[in-house]
Amino acid sequence: MPKDSGIGASSKRREDIRFLTGRGVYTDDITLHGELHAVMVRSTVANGKIVSVGTARAETMPGVQAVFTGADFAAVGGNPAGWLINSRDGTPMREPKRPVLAHGKVRHVGDAYAAVVANTYEQARDAAQAISDDTVIEELPAIVNMAAAVANPANRVHDEIPDNVCYDWGWIEDNRAKVDAAIKSAPHVTTLELVNNRLVPNAMEPRASIGEYFPGTGDYKLTTTSQNPHLTRLLVAAFVLGIPENKLTVVAPDVGGGFGSKIYHYGEEALVLAAAKKLHRPVRWTAERSESFLSDAHGRDHETKIELASDLEGNFIAIRTTTLANVGAYLSNFSTVTPTFLHGTLMAGPYKVPNVYVNVKTVFTNTAPVDAYRGAGRPEATYSIERVVDKMCRELNLDPFEVRRKNFLTTDMFPYTTPVGLVYDTGNYQATLEKAVQLADVAGFEKRAAASRAKGRLRGMGLSTWIEACGIAPSHLVGILGARVGLYDAATVRVNATGNLSVMVGAHSHGQGHETVFAQIVSSKLGVPESSVEIVHGDTSKIPFGMGSYGSRSLAVCGVAMDKALDKIIAKGKKIAAHMLEAAEGDITFADGKFSVAGTDKAKTFGEIAFSAYVPHNYPLETLEPGLEETAFYDPANFTYPAGAYICEVEVDPDTGRVEVASFTCADDFGNVMNPMIVEGQVHGGVGQGIGQALLENAHYDENGQLLTGSYMDYAMPRADDVPFYTVDHSCSTPCTHNPLGVKGCGEAGAIGSPPAVVNAVIDALHRAGHKIDHIDMPVSPSRVWSAMNA
Repeated sequence: MPKDSGIGASSKRREDIRFLTGRGVYTDDITLHGELHAVMVRSTVANGKIVSVGTARAETMPGVQAVFTGADFAAVGGNPAGWLINSRDGTPMREPKRPVLAHGKVRHVGDAYAAVVANTYEQARDAAQAISDDTVIEELPAIVNMAAAVANPANRVHDEIPDNVCYDWGWIEDNRAKVDAAIKSAPHVTTLELVNNRLVPNAMEPRASIGEYFPGTGDYKLTTTSQNPHLTRLLVAAFVLGIPENKLTVVAPDVGGGFGSKIYHYGEEALVLAAAKKLHRPVRWTAERSESFLSDAHGRDHETKIELASDLEGNFIAIRTTTLANVGAYLSNFSTVTPTFLHGTLMAGPYKVPNVYVNVKTVFTNTAPVDAYRGAGRPEATYSIERVVDKMCRELNLDPFEVRRKNFLTTDMFPYTTPVGLVYDTGNYQATLEKAVQLADVAGFEKRAAASRAKGRLRGMGLSTWIEACGIAPSHLVGILGARVGLYDAATVRVNATGNLSVMVGAHSHGQGHETVFAQIVSSKLGVPESSVEIVHGDTSKIPFGMGSYGSRSLAVCGVAMDKALDKIIAKGKKIAAHMLEAAEGDITFADGKFSVAGTDKAKTFGEIAFSAYVPHNYPLETLEPGLEETAFYDPANFTYPAGAYICEVEVDPDTGRVEVASFTCADDFGNVMNPMIVEGQVHGGVGQGIGQALLENAHYDENGQLLTGSYMDYAMPRADDVPFYTVDHSCSTPCTHNPLGVKGCGEAGAIGSPPAVVNAVIDALHRAGHKIDHIDMPVSPSRVWSAMNA
């Protein structure tokens, strides 16, 4: 029988009640007395010298309270990258300043160079248009193509960077000669050049911020759509505006999706704070969807050449990759780590490939900044590996299932140190593949293919076996690798006198179900009803310093911090119970919400102990403080390593090139599962995004740096009829060995494993029909498929 509460139960998400009934509180639902409205003035050219900013007419327009330009922020700091990456020759990366508002030069369409604050949004928008009309910008040639950006040193995004390269990174550099030699002497080498297409995150809620200033105390408050409020506070206070950190509170209320794009600090957040201080009134900014397309951090955008060396039986010998990774016009907070340590360190996949070398050049272009998007580096690595493996199988006439089986790491090899520096602690890749084969009915494929042919369709099957690294850790190691922050998390458990609990967590929930799952863990651990547990997040004045939610770290890092705080609660409860029950502390046990004396029927409930802690009439005051509240920080010893096998079947219409995903099967290893329903939902959403990338989505700039896909009329988001009903399984999970919950993370898996499965299926369908097509770049749109078939 399935559980109805606690760990392992498919408890319905408690937060959904307010979301589905329209009772959520988002930044734009908050109305403050006397608030003003800000509108950003954005560049309409991709690369240009600002000759003059025409503010005079706007300053006299109705309702305008203030106008800001880049000059107002020239003396303050800039938004820094979160990781300092060194090139393979040891030189540090080039790190140009990212200002609040562009000053001197604009560097991408949508780059904000001025802002208007007015009584109403309409007044601010009209004045912003006046500034745009009156501003003189000398347009310069746009730098859009990465290879051309590197090859043409005279044309520069940043004047001080002559080759437009941020860094030229190699990993692991000591592997380079060995990999080169292995590839040179290998019996067979498969080479594939591919593009990991640029994506626009498109969360349901656009970014929005409200700045407040309190002159009586000098305090600031920023209410904003953030996945990481403490990081935003740190960046704004220490690097951008120079506010004392204790004088700034950042609140992220309900947030309607992030997918990575809301981890980072953006200039609009600093702008509304500076405006609020100047005007002594709250200042609000809310993005229009068109602004989001132009100015939110985009994802992916890699051009990769991958070489896979093997013997003639398909045993892997070496992998070598060379990648150009676009960082856009400025460095966003995680932009430098995404194509390096979140990408290169996964280039061995779940395989026992002995030799791997990864080279990445990150390139500045006149496009929107590029940063982590769901999966963040791991989808790019998985896509390259799984596509080249399929191409190798085709070249050598080998079965793609059998090739993966023979190259998998086996269970007796763990812990296993990969040639790119990670230590996989546990896994069972054979089991997840066999489960996927069973659930997808691989044996029945030929019958389904015949049925497709009978109706004039081409059917193909694609396989992807993947692994990812979640819960970025540990801090001392990532510090050596260039991280400028620690990657721990924290939780405070406050037991109230009446036995209910407030749990303050550093993770932020924006669709993952934290309020439900964290309460399930507390309920199981303490034996209290889930309904008596309140989860508090998103307010830096209430929660301990935490590092937010991304990288599937919420349970694996913050959840473990909470678990450790609960251990402290239980340990103190045992001391109180020992005194009350007149027993030795070592004889006290705790289970099912009761503190008991071992071997007797003497016991106190958790509620009785909590009440005693706050009403200490019978309490060991001489040795123990009153109260029952504990905080724990957790810095993981290692990453966690979810893995899985995905099988996709597609039908291709040979007349139009249209691809329909007929079925999709996921067999995942997520470690211990806290709430199966939420896990299934996370996989569904991730696979939907992966299918979107594989078949539909693409952010495309023309040669002038204009975003041609800047609206839903041009950017093809997946709809309900673009995705099938999924088959999802996590029964082959192996618990993580280095955290007490045994969890690995599930939030990004679907977006990592699905794109290569879809593309492999399309190529398989075409080959079965006699088309000798080895690769089609994503998105595998009808026009691209039709053109490849009719080349």
